Amino acid sequence: MHIQFAELPVSDQDRAKAFYTNNLACQVIADQPMDDSGWRWVELAFPHAVTNLHFISRADTLPSVDPVLVLIDDDVEARVGSLRAKGVEIVTEPLEAPWQPGRTVAEFRDSEGNRMMLASR
Repeated sequence: MHIQFAELPVSDQDRAKAFYTNNLACQVIADQPMDDSGWRWVELAFPHAVTNLHFISRADTLPSVDPVLVLIDDDVEARVGSLRAKGVEIVTEPLEAPWQPGRTVAEFRDSEGNRMMLASR
């Protein structure tokens, strides 16, 4: 069995959960109280993936400067168009990766300001 977790810093778990389920088709695996603080164990899964997301509490509301997650997509341009149509902030338009000719990359921000990268295979 191979399971990996990617932890994303968030300040609003409900907003982040809605972003990932509505925009990236993630499925909710768990949403359980953790303690008396009101913070929950929220775990989401990408369709057909072995990496799940878990939200960790962010110390402040400052967005990440660098990408915190790279998502591989067969059609980066189409995904960017879909995200844009849903009102997602596109940080960089699809372009060829300077470090890997032939690979298309683009960046967007999630509901919590985290910077994400989309990359072709």
